Amino acid sequence: MNNERYDQVSATIRERRSTGWAKMNGQVIPDNVISDLLVLADWAPTHGRTEPWKFFVYGGEAKTTFGREHAQLYWNNTPDDKRQELTLQKLEHNVDKASHLIIAAMVRGANPKIPVIEEVAAASAAVQNMLLGATAMGIASFWSTGGMTHTEALKQYLGLGAEDVVLGLIFLGHTDEPAKEGVRNRPLAEKVKWL
Repeated sequence: MNNERYDQVSATIRERRSTGWAKMNGQVIPDNVISDLLVLADWAPTHGRTEPWKFFVYGGEAKTTFGREHAQLYWNNTPDDKRQELTLQKLEHNVDKASHLIIAAMVRGANPKIPVIEEVAAASAAVQNMLLGATAMGIASFWSTGGMTHTEALKQYLGLGAEDVVLGLIFLGHTDEPAKEGVRNRPLAEKVKWL
């Protein structure tokens, strides 16, 4: 067993933290670094090699445009009595301090023998690979399911099909904040049963 490699992977997993978009500082990450993270995502496990993940990458002006359009999707698809101007502003500007925004989706393959849950799990593993790579590079990340993430409106905006699933908005950037202490709410012994 290669203890050094295990120690590196273990440290990266244990150090991964969510850093909210408001705590990012606007420093831009080069696109080639984002590409490297997407290569890691592409190595996720996948049943039947369906590789059901799809990533929509927004940087620069495209990121700003998405912020405006995301806010407008919210406004246009929320009943008048539920709309809030504060939410509209938040959705428009939550991209401002991030370097890149990546929307992660599961795109359903043509093989009906593969259960949907396995496709969602594979695409989620791809996101985790990306987040761990970001941690290893000292990049702050935040996997958000807020805003219009789980709506038909966002799926249509992205050109996704009826069986596809938007998994979340991944904010990537840098932060000046110190890393938070890691916390698990329940002991591992409560979540494991040895037989």
